[in-house]
Amino acid sequence: MEGEELSRRLVGKFPAVVVEPFRETAGRVRFPPEILLDLFREMRDGLGFDHLGQVGAIDWVEEREVFYTLWSDREKQYVFLSTRVPASAPHLESLTPVFSSANWHEREAWELVGIEFDHHPDLRPLLTPTGYEFHPLLRSFQLHEPEGLEVKVRDV
Repeated sequence: MEGEELSRRLVGKFPAVVVEPFRETAGRVRFPPEILLDLFREMRDGLGFDHLGQVGAIDWVEEREVFYTLWSDREKQYVFLSTRVPASAPHLESLTPVFSSANWHEREAWELVGIEFDHHPDLRPLLTPTGYEFHPLLRSFQLHEPEGLEVKVRDV
């Protein structure tokens, strides 16, 4: 599927969507968070993008960008999708009802960047210890040296 066809079909159904050309893919789709589930159902059922390959997030300080990669077995093509949520309320609907593989990806994005995926079936840590309260990929995250640790740097 060419980017122009993807754009025509998506923008016809979701006017708030923006489709941009992107490398050797069907394109990059930017969308408002409130249409997430409907958009991904259309991507899966109407356009044949049948595999969710990735969910990730980036902290841009004032807002957080959540990005997705979908693959079409029929078209042998990727499409990238992204949306932004305010850093003050980083909530997004969980994609698990549409793609069950979103489960672990969303857990990781929640744990590392602090995106709250509403209605997620099991939002608990994958990588950090239970009870760990920080999101290590936030720009505001600071590493602290333990008390009494002296770091010596030597010339090589």
